[in-house]
Amino acid sequence: MSKRDYYEILGVSKSASADEIKKAYRKVAMQFHPDRNPGDKSAEDKFKEAAEAYEVLSDVDKKAKYDRYGHQAFAPGGGGGGFHSSNMEDIFSQFGDIFGDDMFGNFFGGGGSRRGGGASRSRGQRGSNLRIKVKLTYEEIAKGVTKTVKVKKHVLCTTCGGNGAKDKSSIQTCATCGGSGQVRRVTNTFLGQMQTVTTCPTCNGEGSTVTSKCTACKGEGRVYGEETIAIEIPAGVQEGMQLSMNGKGNAGERGGALGDLIIQIEEEQHAELHRDGLNVAYDLHISFPDAAFGTSVEVPTIDGRAKIKIPAGTQSGKIFRLKGKGFPEVQGYGKGDQLIYVNVWTPQHLNSEEKDLLEKLNSSPNFKPQPDKNSKSFFERVKEAFN
Repeated sequence: MSKRDYYEILGVSKSASADEIKKAYRKVAMQFHPDRNPGDKSAEDKFKEAAEAYEVLSDVDKKAKYDRYGHQAFAPGGGGGGFHSSNMEDIFSQFGDIFGDDMFGNFFGGGGSRRGGGASRSRGQRGSNLRIKVKLTYEEIAKGVTKTVKVKKHVLCTTCGGNGAKDKSSIQTCATCGGSGQVRRVTNTFLGQMQTVTTCPTCNGEGSTVTSKCTACKGEGRVYGEETIAIEIPAGVQEGMQLSMNGKGNAGERGGALGDLIIQIEEEQHAELHRDGLNVAYDLHISFPDAAFGTSVEVPTIDGRAKIKIPAGTQSGKIFRLKGKGFPEVQGYGKGDQLIYVNVWTPQHLNSEEKDLLEKLNSSPNFKPQPDKNSKSFFERVKEAFN
């Protein structure tokens, strides 16, 4: 059975913002939450399906791959790193901050919370994401490259190991929640008892409190520092494309999860070449004699220089194609071409001798424009070159 479209599952368009995707996921997840649909296998499957869709669409890098390749981007061997968990506890643990505490209570009756015990309590506050820009040359884009950058950010405190305490004896089990990180409350309603589970206000869900703070980080579990990061950039990326590195953003407070590093791609303008999608364009200027007699010229390419033959009688606007000399597709097999646009140069300043020669030539029948009826127009040649 083929998978449903992730945007269809959440009921959003491809242009939906991150906030709209988040709100849509929460709405669907609440509708099919197992606690609200006890024993309903169909609802549980839809709940898991929504979690899978959100896991991909909420990640900048994975969303870009899905938009380009669909479900095939996360097929075995595809390197997409898609969604792999079908376990309910894993889903609750991963997306608990999206659901909110009200979703984990028991609805209209008794029973224990799905997040029972202290197994799923949070540790500190998640670190924020970081964004950097990386500028690449055409050569680096064509072949792929590993860029090493130094990023200033919050890093884990090595003195306390990230827990924010002066020593082990300075960490105590929270007296309010008994170490579970949650506080249960039972409310009597006309439908019966309803139990809700909320984050412990004393320890903020961590299950423990610090009695004496680490002097190096002042209890935060992190300090401001610098990290050298190697970024592997695949071949074929384009201006404005974003890549994501999980866990390379700011360190969280008191052992909280690490943020992500978002890398925005910028292209360094080439001195002679221009990019158009996967193709590379080059404007070749030749003299009138070379166009009339024909010649051989060298042209720049992404990976060096190439010699091409200009046939006798070449007209201005002629387009030559160097197959496979363009950019590769990102994680694909296709490759663009290099398109060479011929411009026959018209002299702008002539001396008297040159004027006399051209006047004599101008009276010759061969110098009268005689376009071939079967010849394609300039616009037709351009359209053909990009198809």
